[in-house]
Amino acid sequence: MNRQLPVHVNILKIEENWTDYPKYVIKLMQLILVLIAALAPVVVASWYIYKKDIEQPEPTSWLIKAFFFGVLSTFLSFVFSVPLCEIFNLGDDVESFDSIGSAFSYAFLAAAIPEELAKFIMFCFLLRKNPFFDEKFDGIVYAVFVGMGFAGLENIMYLIGGLEDWSWIGTGIVRALFSIPGHFVFAVLMGYYYSLYRFDIDRTLKTKILILGAPILAHGIYDGLLMSVSVNEGLAAVCTIAFLFFFSKLKQKGKEKIESLRNM
Repeated sequence: MNRQLPVHVNILKIEENWTDYPKYVIKLMQLILVLIAALAPVVVASWYIYKKDIEQPEPTSWLIKAFFFGVLSTFLSFVFSVPLCEIFNLGDDVESFDSIGSAFSYAFLAAAIPEELAKFIMFCFLLRKNPFFDEKFDGIVYAVFVGMGFAGLENIMYLIGGLEDWSWIGTGIVRALFSIPGHFVFAVLMGYYYSLYRFDIDRTLKTKILILGAPILAHGIYDGLLMSVSVNEGLAAVCTIAFLFFFSKLKQKGKEKIESLRNM
């Protein structure tokens, strides 16, 4: 029993000395944990689509470039969202809405349209002179890496907001389960329809519109249902169920598009 006493004493000393660490050291350790929590689901999603590209995997340098373009698209989205919010007087309060209409208006005008438009611009700019974009599935691969660049920076910003009260842990879990997969599927839709049009599989006007229209519509409905939960308590349960149902169908659609393009 005496041999166990020093271990017990050492544990107590560690617990006591934890509070003696400089605050900046604790903050730095917490920031590192936040970055890991924010980027881990992004890395997993990116790796998943990379491993699906079996025949001719894209060069790592171009995938890193795509990810970086996605990060830049986060800033570009503000160029569109700020004027739209001003024009339509949407306000800054995203915690609560007085009607489902206002929730969906904010979802489309402040999030879905500017964000997907920004990602689309950077996606097109990336592929403009890309010599390795030579397979149909490449459209999904590059779109996903652009989307994950956007989602990664957005995730960091959301989680850093909860640094003081440690709420970033809960936020990180929720966003890893819903937000990152959401951005992943939006990107899959964009890349899927882009490849259909680019490789002359379907050159109809409908396909051309869906390149940007499909991700905007999916993103807008996704955010709209989620934001509608805050309208009132009576609608909260209904909107939550509707959101989970839509999210499930969205993931299923994403998987179908991936397998469809792989098999073409």
